[in-house]
Amino acid sequence: MTRRVAIITGGGSGIGRATALSLARRGYALVLAGRRLDPLNAVADEARAIGAEVLAHGADVTEESEVSSLFEAATIRFGRVDLLVNNAGAGPPQGPLEELAPAAWRRVIEVNLTGAFLCLQAAFRVMKAQTPQGGRIVNVGSVSAHAPRPNSAPYTASKHALTGLTKSAALDGRRFDIVCSQIDFGNTESDMAAAISQGVRQANGSIAVEPVMDAGIAGEAIAYMDSMPLAANVQFLTLLPTNMPFIGRG
Repeated sequence: MTRRVAIITGGGSGIGRATALSLARRGYALVLAGRRLDPLNAVADEARAIGAEVLAHGADVTEESEVSSLFEAATIRFGRVDLLVNNAGAGPPQGPLEELAPAAWRRVIEVNLTGAFLCLQAAFRVMKAQTPQGGRIVNVGSVSAHAPRPNSAPYTASKHALTGLTKSAALDGRRFDIVCSQIDFGNTESDMAAAISQGVRQANGSIAVEPVMDAGIAGEAIAYMDSMPLAANVQFLTLLPTNMPFIGRG
């Protein structure tokens, strides 16, 4: 079978939408997952117009039963899973660290880390069992894994932890031809990044407008990572607007 099958979480907008359309243009069958079906269906219609087969499936990645149902639906519909794009994410809550509610901390960790783990775990089970064995998992990280913004402790911690999860999964997947990698994005067009183009707080306390790159570039980068044979892995990739204050941030 030459058609590749991809599951994209957070597939209804931003990087998820861009990745879906990039893969659709390359002939992938797509499973789009997210909590809200309306945005998923809108992206599914765009991908079908390109010629892709698409399944839109409502799922909260923090719920184990819903993640299991997602992967079951994908394998029933398409027979296998070749690529998981772990893209579902929650942004940092507003306010200083000392005023952060524990519930707000837990929400970010649940979505960005536990959700990624549950989907990765389900992908391992499917990819180990299918014939031919193996597949690729791309975890969507952030440059916050390297340099945090002010008042971003839960988000930054979750992306640091995601890097550890990526390394462990890459190691544990080797003998099953399961490849795990991470792409760390800088400012990318999305609902989460909308405020950045209006001005965002810098480490010195000032407010500055920062450049934001088109989400389509992010989608093409993920498609590139999956263009490699399973014998090769772009283990970590960092992609950001050229003029974004990251190198030299602070």
